Amino acid sequence: MARATARHILVNSEEQCLALKQEIENGRDFAEVAKQHSSCPSGRQGGDLGSFGPGQMVPEFDKVVFSGELNQVHGPVRTQFGYHLLEITSRS
Repeated sequence: MARATARHILVNSEEQCLALKQEIENGRDFAEVAKQHSSCPSGRQGGDLGSFGPGQMVPEFDKVVFSGELNQVHGPVRTQFGYHLLEITSRS
């Protein structure tokens, strides 16, 4: 069964998500941005979600995590929780 590790940043608006993505693309550290801005408890760990398999996260998340390029910032990804930036750190 496939497994992935990823980290994310959760915010309330697409605009904020896009602004944070730009900051990261301009060199800001993903983990630091997560600690400062993410409304998810994982933000305290730099957005780290640990290891998980298909179906353990919401479908919108799974679609990106199990098909997107590794070590790139993906998003905004909209879910019922808000807007996410995702970085897939490994996949097997």
